[in-house]
Amino acid sequence: MSGPGVRPFRAAPLHDGGFVHGAVVDAGATLFTAGISPLDDAGELVAPDDAEAQTRCALAQLDAVLAAGGAAAETVASLTVYVAGDRRELLGQVWQIVDRWWPATPPAIVVGVTVLPYPGQLVEVQAVAAVRL
Repeated sequence: MSGPGVRPFRAAPLHDGGFVHGAVVDAGATLFTAGISPLDDAGELVAPDDAEAQTRCALAQLDAVLAAGGAAAETVASLTVYVAGDRRELLGQVWQIVDRWWPATPPAIVVGVTVLPYPGQLVEVQAVAAVRL
């Protein structure tokens, strides 16, 4: 994550877990996405109860939303990934996919939640990105 106008950073006093702690975005337009669900073109949930397939689908959908708004994966300044369920290992599986999606992962968090909108939905993503001007 080092696109135009986005500068990731690590805060020295914090543990360096191999990820950035924040990003500074130059003044300009900012894109805020809604929650992006892993839905196909007909509005049907992709791969019910399959967190890995849903993560890849939701990230691909996010890429489409970013492009439509004049941003791109490399201009994401903040990413939130919601994972339904109570298994920590599931959060880890989702994180591995998220971490591989970008050459440099943006500041991100994977949050365990009780339930998401669609039956069988395990993953939803939301992002904030700098718009390329």
